[in-house]
Amino acid sequence: MAATTTAQVRVGVAIAIAPPPLPVYEQPICPGDGYIWTPGYWAYDYDDGDYYWVPGTWVPAPEVGFLWTPGYWGWGGTGFIFYPGYWGPEVGFYGGINYGFGYFGRGYEGGRWDGGHFYYNTTVNRVNVEVIHNVYNTRVTETTVNRVSYNGGNGGVNARPRPEEQAAGQQRHIAPVGVQVQHEQAARSDKQQRASVNHGLPGVAATPKPGGFKDNGVVRTREAGGAYNPPARPENSASKPAIHPNDLPRANRPAATNTGNPKQDLKYQQEQEKLQAKQQKDLQKLQQKQEQEHQQMAKQQTNEAKNQQMEQRHQQQTQQLQQKHVQQTQQLHQRQQPPPSTAPHQSENKPPH
Repeated sequence: MAATTTAQVRVGVAIAIAPPPLPVYEQPICPGDGYIWTPGYWAYDYDDGDYYWVPGTWVPAPEVGFLWTPGYWGWGGTGFIFYPGYWGPEVGFYGGINYGFGYFGRGYEGGRWDGGHFYYNTTVNRVNVEVIHNVYNTRVTETTVNRVSYNGGNGGVNARPRPEEQAAGQQRHIAPVGVQVQHEQAARSDKQQRASVNHGLPGVAATPKPGGFKDNGVVRTREAGGAYNPPARPENSASKPAIHPNDLPRANRPAATNTGNPKQDLKYQQEQEKLQAKQQKDLQKLQQKQEQEHQQMAKQQTNEAKNQQMEQRHQQQTQQLQQKHVQQTQQLHQRQQPPPSTAPHQSENKPPH
């Protein structure tokens, strides 16, 4: 499962509907020395067209000195794209999402490596100090307390990667290890974890160890992070992909940024709008081309088999163009480097998650 790529993006059709808010839950007690907390997140089943909650869990670090950078959902211009988490020597950008328990949107304040041992900050972690002695207590603050689970778009977290976070993204990475993959698969197969069933209130919020959905110490969700009512959809229609550009969700106006540099923010906004206008022209051009093919087929009175072949080709063209647009938006996003913040970090107790 090892990987050394600088960026990992789940390949799939962008999702038009934003993921639900993050549910409210407590952290299970750390099961042993060397375990790192990996917060829960909403994953997406592309076959069933539904979000499902992957419980937060404690995972043994794959290497001494490695920390976990959580995955996150980000607006890609035409829909939401998931950026998977990874292990590395530094914590990179995870969308500014406040997952709690040390992951407050920037970096990680739940612990640190020292002399080959991981030391736990008991202010944000539940640790049995009679069993684990490498602990410390540093009070921290959450600069923004909300349950939003995605970056950008309407209502999303307004955060962009800092230079040090981008640098962390260039370091050697290890992809989610086998037990994490199995943990996500177990969540996917549990209907009670699906957003269409639990409406943002999953049955299992967190587990002491990966895959332990029925183990002692499993944590139930205390409350939903907010209302979530996905639009009704016809039976078996959720997995139908976009065939033509007109089937894709309309792109929202790019969200305004606020890095403290008005000129930079204005330039970034203008570049976003310019790129979005160009992408819209690309979609219109492809739509017109496909409509012309439909008209030609109608005149020729072709059989059903040829019509199906044409629709398959149209679907491939649409998805390829959409993925191209997602990559363009991501590249524009990555080129923006706000000036590093020099404001000191405040410290106080954090609200429970």
